[in-house]
Amino acid sequence: MQTQKISQGAVHTIPEDLLGALKKDESVIERWEDLTPLARNEWICWVVTNKRPETRSNHIQRTVTALLAGKRRPCCWSGCPHRKSAK
Repeated sequence: MQTQKISQGAVHTIPEDLLGALKKDESVIERWEDLTPLARNEWICWVVTNKRPETRSNHIQRTVTALLAGKRRPCCWSGCPHRKSAK
């Protein structure tokens, strides 16, 4: 089995549960790697800011589905609050 480095976000690192979902499909990893660091950061933050485990799990699955559909950012989300405070 080959160990593959997967790029992180601009501020956030990929949590283990999201990383596991990304690693299940090579085409998802290819799409992930095609994103900018800020776009990857948006997906990571969209997952980690959930309080309920069920919602987090749903966001992880939606991330994979959206990436496979060619989406580059989470839909209908105001963006990472951590990036806004960095100004």
